[in-house]
Amino acid sequence: MFMADGSLFCRFSRPALWHTDAVGAVHPIFEQAAATGVHLIAQVKANQPALHHAIGALCDTAAPVDSTQTADKKRRCRDESRTVEVFAPGGSLADTEWDGHIRAIIRVNRDILTRSASTGLWRNTSETALFVSNVVLPAAQCAKAIRDHWHIENRSHYVRDGSFAEDASRIRCNPGIFARLRSFAANILRFNGIHNVSDGRHRIAFGGISAILAMRVMY
Repeated sequence: MFMADGSLFCRFSRPALWHTDAVGAVHPIFEQAAATGVHLIAQVKANQPALHHAIGALCDTAAPVDSTQTADKKRRCRDESRTVEVFAPGGSLADTEWDGHIRAIIRVNRDILTRSASTGLWRNTSETALFVSNVVLPAAQCAKAIRDHWHIENRSHYVRDGSFAEDASRIRCNPGIFARLRSFAANILRFNGIHNVSDGRHRIAFGGISAILAMRVMY
């Protein structure tokens, strides 16, 4: 992960590949990535309506330069298949602030089968996600980078929100400091063999100070 201001770019060897979730203004990050030699993939959502529409229209009309398919099978009550396509932007972004920053457009189509435990029936849903990159990469490498990002999302962001109610926090002064404290707490729990963070927090709270002192923080 890195901050939106790019302050962590200089801590890593370059060139490196980074994937970031959608942000309100992507192009400053692309400028900083270019200055530091970092290859970047960023998701485009509805908070960038003009860019989202432009690249979506391109993907609907142009042929991809590369594509790959991946699948998650034999997961509990869920099968997911993904088609990842890489497109060249061509002149679709000419005369926009994105011209020169975006070298590739990536479209991910997901087909998801979810089984209901109560009825045994399967429900089919589909979704499409759009990404932009400052480098043209093989579709398989794009698929891996995007998929690896979700491991961070599931192990860090989702846990901070679901177990520590981060999204409900009213902290507005230096919220990143408290986000790191929540991550430290989750990592300490995992270090002590606790996989369900919510359950672990409740057990430690009921155990009192002795349960807290029994936690290990290093080998």
